[in-house]
Amino acid sequence: MAEKTFRNKIYWFTFLFSVLVIWVHSYNAVLFLGNTGAAASLVRLERFFGDKIAQIAVPGFFMISSYLFFRGYKPEILMRKWNSRIRSVLVPYIVWNSLYYFGYVIGSRLPYISDVIGKGKIPFGLLETVDAILNYTYNYVFWYLYQLILLILLAPLIYLAVKRVWPGIVFLTILLTGVYLGIDLPFLNLDALFYYSFAAFAAVHKKAVVEGVWSRKRLIAGLVLLAAGCISLRTDLPGSSLGEAASVTVVYRLLVPVGLWLMVPEERLFEARDFMKNNFFLYAVHFALVRLINKTGALLLPPVPFLAFLLFFLMPLFAVVISWLASRLIRRFAPVVWRLLNGGR
Repeated sequence: MAEKTFRNKIYWFTFLFSVLVIWVHSYNAVLFLGNTGAAASLVRLERFFGDKIAQIAVPGFFMISSYLFFRGYKPEILMRKWNSRIRSVLVPYIVWNSLYYFGYVIGSRLPYISDVIGKGKIPFGLLETVDAILNYTYNYVFWYLYQLILLILLAPLIYLAVKRVWPGIVFLTILLTGVYLGIDLPFLNLDALFYYSFAAFAAVHKKAVVEGVWSRKRLIAGLVLLAAGCISLRTDLPGSSLGEAASVTVVYRLLVPVGLWLMVPEERLFEARDFMKNNFFLYAVHFALVRLINKTGALLLPPVPFLAFLLFFLMPLFAVVISWLASRLIRRFAPVVWRLLNGGR
């Protein structure tokens, strides 16, 4: 696969995952309908999209981030890799967490907006500021970026674990076993470590597979993995332990993105448009947009299940369009601010 074609496929998949992750945060049944039977039925439908289909998104992000980090990796270029991630990951993490915190502080003190926020008066002070920035206290979706920062710091150790084939396979098996046993790590999510390490293994040992030209064999392999991932969910039986259920979920969320990657013929993907390359900014702003749109919709629209679901279903479209228009304005009139917000992307 040519480099340009590979990068274009990355854009397509990150855009797909960005659309899916919006569904994860778009539930609106109770907001529209209250605690009613109609709301319960709509919750089940929305959860199918948000808890089943869309939950492959963040594992997909972890695997793409890891693969790009370890693609062509050598220990001597570690500092260069880290320096680039300071600009593209750490700086936006600090900037966005600060913006969300100060936005909540100001908004919680303004009429009507404080009602929309629904958190009362947000305390303001040095300790609260530090906590909000370090622990994404008011920017919940950045738990992913927090985990990614930890994984990037652990990259040298992950590389040591996967740089040889069989020790790498043993390492991945140990991680998956840990998920099955329900083992918790301090600060770091074990499933995130598994996804990140799996993609690191692929970058070191299976580049030819990941970046191979599409063929019928790849299509069949992708279909098999996709089917295996979906079937694995059927083994999540009532009465399973939390660890057993988590391991089933991890297998599903691993196999489906990998299967899709193999199935999609990269040569048939047209060049990603500008709005499809806006994924970090979209991820950063989508939660606030979703809350605003849902609360406005619940206020203005009649409490009809169809309208609530239509708004839920179309939420990715609204979020993509609004974030893209906002990004164009910022890029044009405040390019320095844009580079900070978007990590130099």
